[in-house]
Amino acid sequence: MPEKLVIAVGGNALIEDPHHVSVHAQYLAARHAAESLGGLAAEGHKLAIVHGNGPQVGFILRRAELARGVLHEVPLDSCVADTQGALGYNLQMALTNEMKARGANRSAATVVTQVLVDPEDEAFANPVKPIGGFMEEAEAKKRSEEEGWKVREDAGRGWRRVVPSPEPSGIVELEVVRALVDSGVITVAAGGGGIPVAPGQDGELEGVEAVIDKDKAASLLAQSLDADKLVISTAVPRVCINFGQPNQKELETVSVAEAQQLIEEGHFAPGSMLPKVQAIVAFVQATGKEGVITDPPHLKAALAGRAGTRFIP
Repeated sequence: MPEKLVIAVGGNALIEDPHHVSVHAQYLAARHAAESLGGLAAEGHKLAIVHGNGPQVGFILRRAELARGVLHEVPLDSCVADTQGALGYNLQMALTNEMKARGANRSAATVVTQVLVDPEDEAFANPVKPIGGFMEEAEAKKRSEEEGWKVREDAGRGWRRVVPSPEPSGIVELEVVRALVDSGVITVAAGGGGIPVAPGQDGELEGVEAVIDKDKAASLLAQSLDADKLVISTAVPRVCINFGQPNQKELETVSVAEAQQLIEEGHFAPGSMLPKVQAIVAFVQATGKEGVITDPPHLKAALAGRAGTRFIP
């Protein structure tokens, strides 16, 4: 039976080769992603797609650094908006072409999406999300003093700027996204976790210098749309415990209680699988429905229960 699905696709999935990151190369990656997504659309599933944008925001920030003193700075909310448009364009064109190749009468559209955050979120007092390129310690501390950046050493690879990653609390364009999805349009929304916005003192929305986790935004969107499933597409076919160790074990079906225990035992890396599992668990807890984590080639089989890791109430 056709279902309403929210599918999260990582920003790194849209860069297949770190040595080839041109716009054309990123389109080709989107075209490959569209092959898997198109199979679901051709079966009649209603799709909302949330993409990551970490590498692409890094490119924008790097350009801004190279143009310092010549062009204006680009705030983070605008960086997210830029990537929503550019990556959404790649995805909707790739999906349109995929649907045409399959002989399916389905259209695709991108919604530039604002996501509400609480300006009092504790994340603003403790920024932890690394963005932009690596720096030497002296350069990082100079930027901190001169520009007010928060900086931190990143796993022995160098120093980086860190920014807040607050919890998403609402989707401003929700009803627009709902109307598109329910009408059968393959809808790209909340890209990069959404553009972080919050009400100012006069009640008007204002952009916020922050980055929202893409998987958390996808979970919120899935709950808000009353989706049948939340699917997180990642680099591995199944979630594993003891990852990379001789006793590595793939997980097929996991209950919310079991997932929470595995989280407490530290089986999932904070910058990798942990936010994905947390996002799935939040969706399953809130809705009583299922969530799935798998890689793009196994999307169709995972929805049929033959692949991926299923999270159940």
